[in-house]
Amino acid sequence: MQPSWGYCECPGEWRLPPRRGKGGLFPSPAWSGDSGAAYSAAIKRKDSPCEAAPACKEDSRPARGDMRPRELPGLALPLLLLPPLLPPCPARSAARFDPTWESLDARQLPAWFDQAKFGIFIHWGVFSVPSFGSEWFWWYWQKEKILKYVEFMKDNYPPSFKYEDFGPLFTAKFFNANQWADIFQASGAKYIVLTSKHHEGFTLWGSEYSWNWNAIDEGPKRDIVKELEVAIRNRTDLRFGLYYSLFEWFHPLFLEDESSSFHKRQFPVSKTLPELYELVNAYQPEILWSDGDGGAPDQYWNSTGFLAWLYNESPVRDTVVTNDRWGAGSICKHGGFYTCSDRYNPGHLLPHKWENCMTIDKLSWGYRRDAGISDYLTIEELVKQLVETVSCGGNLLMNIGPTLDGTISVVFEERLRQMGSWLRVNGEAIYETHTWRSQNDTVTPDVWYTSKPKEKLVYALFLKWPTSGQLFLGQPKTILGATQGACTLSASTCSHF
Repeated sequence: MQPSWGYCECPGEWRLPPRRGKGGLFPSPAWSGDSGAAYSAAIKRKDSPCEAAPACKEDSRPARGDMRPRELPGLALPLLLLPPLLPPCPARSAARFDPTWESLDARQLPAWFDQAKFGIFIHWGVFSVPSFGSEWFWWYWQKEKILKYVEFMKDNYPPSFKYEDFGPLFTAKFFNANQWADIFQASGAKYIVLTSKHHEGFTLWGSEYSWNWNAIDEGPKRDIVKELEVAIRNRTDLRFGLYYSLFEWFHPLFLEDESSSFHKRQFPVSKTLPELYELVNAYQPEILWSDGDGGAPDQYWNSTGFLAWLYNESPVRDTVVTNDRWGAGSICKHGGFYTCSDRYNPGHLLPHKWENCMTIDKLSWGYRRDAGISDYLTIEELVKQLVETVSCGGNLLMNIGPTLDGTISVVFEERLRQMGSWLRVNGEAIYETHTWRSQNDTVTPDVWYTSKPKEKLVYALFLKWPTSGQLFLGQPKTILGATQGACTLSASTCSHF
């Protein structure tokens, strides 16, 4: 429907239409799948530049977890704007990059990544078989010998059982790439990142460099990466991405290199680099998400040499994006977008494009059979993460962990579909937006801003419905007769302010 427009009185007070009960404007919570529950409103300024205002600060935000709203409406405010702080830039296809961080870091990030805002992380591998405690099961059981992991194995498996014996049990019997693709499309995500190889070393494709420890030789006897790539590209508009762990916990060549303080380079030369070239040439991922340096510097991995090839010669040289985990000391310093740490959400604007990679399961990236319902973030908490992240210039990469047989458990599917329901109503304030001169409001807590400068729009996404029916905003500066406002409702009704 077309929005209604109304004029607002200065300064910064927005009168919202009354919130009606069942059968009215808000018939049911957005999380039930009824998109009519989400609300957005807008104002348009015809003239007068914006006044300067402070950027968001940590102390201006309420403590995380304070809000558990049953509905998360979005308020959109169109104004004349200052220039965006993080404009997307096209990749320079004609540029040549040297194998140095100075040259590689100068590459402009392909525009699609900043516009996408939301992606799905998928942690799946042999660790999904024990599905206990963490995807770091092997390390915690045999290296650190943490008691609960040791006892779990003692109680459930014979004494001679080795981690490698989990390989044949990783059957992926019910893995249906088309079904996964349909769920991801419904989530509103714009890209996915699949763990092609985690620190355990098992590859989800038939790597020539991972003999007898890959998804074609062992377990599924299928090329998981290929099946998902084809489904994503044939059935969705999502970009296809791959995660790859540089090191492997117990690979003998890596352990030998480590014992030489990484003066030897047997492992990257014979394993890591050949697999990376193999992955890129065979599957052409548009996100290459590196992880796990094992404490080795980027020179050991020859990261700059590989990235120079990726940006100059590879089949995805013009569209591929990379992260910042290319060797000890490179995180939050070198590479494409920054991740800085797992579950990174600084709550303020950063000068470099960044991503918040986080988990629906609060305690693990892989599937856990021992997880309780309280271990999963609610949809309200997830939407809050998305709004905060995008307002401060980041992308949200939200993780799920499929089961050993290849199913996406009901709780993960529900969260993905709920996010999709919310984005179908409020996605205009998320996708292809820029940061604004202020990231959150200084008067009303849990109000976060995004903008679209070309359309002269500012969106204020508020995470708690004001009990008074009025929303007070400290950042937009309005002028009587020059600032225009609108409310937009999915539920076929719209009122003036």
